[in-house]
Amino acid sequence: MSIIQPFEKPLGMRDTLPKLYTHHQTLRTRAMSYITKNGYEFIQTPSLEYFETIGKISALDEAALFKLVDNQGEMLVLRPDLTTPIARVAAAKLLKEKNPLRLAYNSTVFRAQQREGGRPAEFEQLGLELLGDTSALADSEILRLAAGLLRELGLEDFTITIGHAGLINQALETLIPSAEEQQRVREFLVEKNFVSIDRWAADYKQSNPFYAFFQEAIGGTSLKDLLQAFPELATDETKQFVSVIETIETLPELKNVFQVDPLVVSHMHYYTGMVFEVYGAGSGFPLGNGGRYDDLLKQFGTEVGATGFSIRIDHLLEILPTSTEPVTRRLLYTTQSMYAKALDLAAEYKQQGEFVTIQLKQAVQDTESFEKNFDQVTDLTEGEL
Repeated sequence: MSIIQPFEKPLGMRDTLPKLYTHHQTLRTRAMSYITKNGYEFIQTPSLEYFETIGKISALDEAALFKLVDNQGEMLVLRPDLTTPIARVAAAKLLKEKNPLRLAYNSTVFRAQQREGGRPAEFEQLGLELLGDTSALADSEILRLAAGLLRELGLEDFTITIGHAGLINQALETLIPSAEEQQRVREFLVEKNFVSIDRWAADYKQSNPFYAFFQEAIGGTSLKDLLQAFPELATDETKQFVSVIETIETLPELKNVFQVDPLVVSHMHYYTGMVFEVYGAGSGFPLGNGGRYDDLLKQFGTEVGATGFSIRIDHLLEILPTSTEPVTRRLLYTTQSMYAKALDLAAEYKQQGEFVTIQLKQAVQDTESFEKNFDQVTDLTEGEL
């Protein structure tokens, strides 16, 4: 057993220091304002859920779950995503009161890491869920709000890559006879490991219509032409996907930021229809993802359509421009006898919009270092003996 040092944190956990926390809070405030103005209501679910419900239904592998046992012997998990708990609440109560239902969240999720690799095990997600609407307009709304939210938060250079879970599932199941080979190729697609797909196709000795589909898709063939070339993939769901794309093409806020990629496959297993990923210039990771998950609420005894998206706050903050709003941080030195005057003076500075720290000067060991944290210093101790 290794010896844990006093300053060590559990694998994948991070401290949020003051400056980053301030950026987080600014982002949350702006995001909540934008989201609520667009008709969504925020919800908070527990950090702990039952393994038998949320843990088993979650779209993540069991190895990614943090598990613990309560004092009643029940297996619990720290929530690994937010869509599944929200589906639980909606099916149990909220959809009976309002349908369609528009919900939003801003909370942390927990996903266990098997080895140190710089990936967080706890991170914050901001997202929307539109429940009870199966229309193409519902999918278009989610895409439109994802783009609008990113712009509201200060990001301009981003791309939304759109695919369809039903289309790729149909292609894998129809064009590859072996279930084992289907899973292999699916994993390559999740990883975007197209080189391995080329190697797989070279080694796979049977008739390989999926590779023909893959080449057409990666070559930029339009969605309509792709479905014409592979008519066995044309279903009611994929036809609705064409309607979604046609709607998007008419929306000015989306016209220049989206691209269709039939090879998009999410690591979340519950998607059934449109899926998308958001990428921003300067980030090596997706900023967020979303899509349609019509089957998830069946797990809670309710059959309604559902679509939504989530944004990774940590990835977004890495590329957002730093706020340029000027704020004066003032240090106000005082003594015990001057404390009442310091409070009055601090109130005046705060009225002018400054951030004020009142500090007993004799308690500061290194005044030069301490003062570097402030823009202005006012010393009420000067002249005192």
